[in-house]
Amino acid sequence: MNIYLILVLAIYGIFYLLDVVIELLNIKNIKETVPNEFDGVYEPKKYQESQRYLKETTRFSLIKSTIGLIVFVPFMLLGGFNYLDVVARGFGFGSIITGLIYIGILGFLSSLMSMPFSVYGTFVIEKKYGFNKTTVKTFVTDTIKMILLSVAIGAPILALVLWFFESFTNFAWLYVWGALTVIQVVLMVVAPIWIMPLFNKFIPLEEGDLRKSIEDYATKEGFSLQGIFKMDGSKRSTKSNAYFTGLGKYKRIVLFDTLIEKHSVNELVGIVAHEMGHFKHKHIYKLMAMGILTSGLMLYTLSLFLNNPGLFQAFQMEQLSIYASLIFFSFLFKPIELFLGIFSNVLSRKYEFEADEYAVRTTSSQDDMVSALKTLSVDNLSNLNPHPMKVFIEYSHPPVLTRIKAIKAIQ
Repeated sequence: MNIYLILVLAIYGIFYLLDVVIELLNIKNIKETVPNEFDGVYEPKKYQESQRYLKETTRFSLIKSTIGLIVFVPFMLLGGFNYLDVVARGFGFGSIITGLIYIGILGFLSSLMSMPFSVYGTFVIEKKYGFNKTTVKTFVTDTIKMILLSVAIGAPILALVLWFFESFTNFAWLYVWGALTVIQVVLMVVAPIWIMPLFNKFIPLEEGDLRKSIEDYATKEGFSLQGIFKMDGSKRSTKSNAYFTGLGKYKRIVLFDTLIEKHSVNELVGIVAHEMGHFKHKHIYKLMAMGILTSGLMLYTLSLFLNNPGLFQAFQMEQLSIYASLIFFSFLFKPIELFLGIFSNVLSRKYEFEADEYAVRTTSSQDDMVSALKTLSVDNLSNLNPHPMKVFIEYSHPPVLTRIKAIKAIQ
């Protein structure tokens, strides 16, 4: 039997089983009683609701991944990838346009398959637990915008990648790496200005105590902002968040309107201070550098498998191509991607602790930071006791109880 076929099926199967084990362990780790730290904050009834939410979303996720496995394996073994290649080549275009058509068809079929899950998750599960505010019109509009963006931005980038690999025999991966790095940096600058506003409204935070308190804090810390923005997160969900975005003079802090509604001024200053802490510690640049190095490793490894006859035979393909190589290689890269993801999450959790410490020290308030984290956890029905294995592999942020303990230990 083809060694690549065995590898791909083994990788897919092992990852599926790993996901099942992690999720079952996570459910088993549920604590029936409210942790002492959340006494008086998490009402027992609300806490029980969070457990039901966790169980339902976990069950839904496992059903989705199981159906994915059931669809993928026969599709691969029965020559589905080759059939689509024949269809794409039938249009009679050159290799790059054919590649765009081929990957576009695969992307469309993948989106079509995931659409019922997205609809059910949004309009049934999220609505059931009081989170969903998305209307059918917004959902459809978002979907159309995502498709158009994929075509407008993704297609030219993919065409560039295919052109490099087809035009240069030696070091093509290096040229692709350089081009993608430049594109990534450019997108980080322009996305907050031109792309994100396609989906949400970003308005400067109005004058008042909150804006003045944030500006006073930023001035004290020598932090220059293009602006502090409020985002209409309530357009889609009652869940709340805040984030730092942009680079250089275009950096900005965004607060969900739902966050502003549920927190005091001091808590919000603490949240903003946390985001500023990421910038002060250069976490954004460090993670970006790691992402660039990771993409370099991926592209170099990819270059070793381009037009590999054995790999194409595993997918029942009749003809070799650069564009299909990109798809097939992604399955082989999954184990490396997993380990890189774990390392990235370990770093990210470390950075979250550092940003928390920065916020506490510069605002001189542990209580406000702790209170903000507790409110966020309750409002979002967060899992207070995730299994250590799930945290290690998947969590980019430390569990809230761990964060609170670390904050209280700051002298």
